[in-house]
Amino acid sequence: MQLTIYQLDAFTNKLFRGNPAAVIPLKEWLDTELMQSIAMENNLSETAFFVPSTEDGIDFELRWFTPGIEINLCGHATLGSAWIIFNKLAFKKETIHFNCKSGKLSVEKRGDVLHMDFPSWKPERFSEYPEELMYILKVDEIVGVYKNRDLLVELPNEEAVKKCSPDFSALKNTGYKVIITAPGTDGVDFVSRFFAPTAGIDEDPVTGSAHSQLIPFWAEKLNKKKMFAKQLSQRAGELECKWWGDRVTMSGQCVFYMQGEISI
Repeated sequence: MQLTIYQLDAFTNKLFRGNPAAVIPLKEWLDTELMQSIAMENNLSETAFFVPSTEDGIDFELRWFTPGIEINLCGHATLGSAWIIFNKLAFKKETIHFNCKSGKLSVEKRGDVLHMDFPSWKPERFSEYPEELMYILKVDEIVGVYKNRDLLVELPNEEAVKKCSPDFSALKNTGYKVIITAPGTDGVDFVSRFFAPTAGIDEDPVTGSAHSQLIPFWAEKLNKKKMFAKQLSQRAGELECKWWGDRVTMSGQCVFYMQGEISI
């Protein structure tokens, strides 16, 4: 079996920044175990697979795998998949409609920028988090803890987000994936980082699914519908964000890195 594999950096306009994703177009689904093995071999935060859809109004079915598990939503690998479809597979329409484990997603191309329509997952105040969470994250203060799919931990300022250095083994034992966030500075509305050792990723460079939770959280807190966000990982990434109530929009660019062939 020969499969084409692409790799690119998402949520950035500079190579070696943003979040790297592998994208593998398929004609039909492979066994789940094989796709998981390919993702483990790639050892990137996510590998995306898609197949053409026969469903009315849907162009492709889309799935994502970390090195350890299949996940229900991924932003940067969706952005990367759309970029490949638009730029390498000669897709003619301006909008791609995907179906995935989190429902229907769409990505619209406007010049070099891709605009993703994602679900809005507003976190709610959460009190049943581990008592030792502050110690595990190695932070001096927690403003509040919220939960939707993941734990969202608000810290007092951007510097606290930058300095956070978690104990990943202890964090993995909690069973939670954790978003840390704080207000931004210098024209940035909010900053964040995302830790997911339970999914085989200690820190994800730029995380669209986390922003499905961050955007409604900060939209309400800042009383704004349009925001600019940065994820403060070592690679860093930037997102233009909009809140529409039950949906959010995330916009960004991709930089192509390589194309290869998998032989199985």
